[in-house]
Amino acid sequence: MSTIAASSLWAETRSKVRRARHRALLGLSLAAGLAALPLPALADLRLCNQTASKVGVTLGYRDAQGWVTEGWWELKPRNCETLLRGSLAAQFYYIYAVDYTRGGEWSGRAMMCTRDTTFTIRGVEDCLARGFDRNGFIEVDTGQQRNWTIQLSDPGQPLAGGP
Repeated sequence: MSTIAASSLWAETRSKVRRARHRALLGLSLAAGLAALPLPALADLRLCNQTASKVGVTLGYRDAQGWVTEGWWELKPRNCETLLRGSLAAQFYYIYAVDYTRGGEWSGRAMMCTRDTTFTIRGVEDCLARGFDRNGFIEVDTGQQRNWTIQLSDPGQPLAGGP
């Protein structure tokens, strides 16, 4: 092989290596750039138990078919739980909670149906006649945000919340 042919082969190999290295760096740059993009915010209704107690939580809301109450979520002290996944469909949600550790409850004026075990109940009328309990729920105004977190503090303290 002549020196010119060997030199040309060497130059071609170096050029291929540079192009491969350039593609690899471009791929890494693109991957790093995509990783740096902000992820879309999860749109959920969450509740955070800011107390030192284990609490049970129920949720009331209105969907396309009417009123619904659901429960129970058990939250450990200083822990959060997602109650509804996805973008919020209503402005108002309703919470009723019980302090399992110290006793007491978080309740309000919006009367809705519950029961002692896990439940999903359609409708808020005639709770007792339908075999359910009837409890007062606290209204939470989400201001039509897509996501909201409710902060549950000690009984007697108002609920706090925000996106």
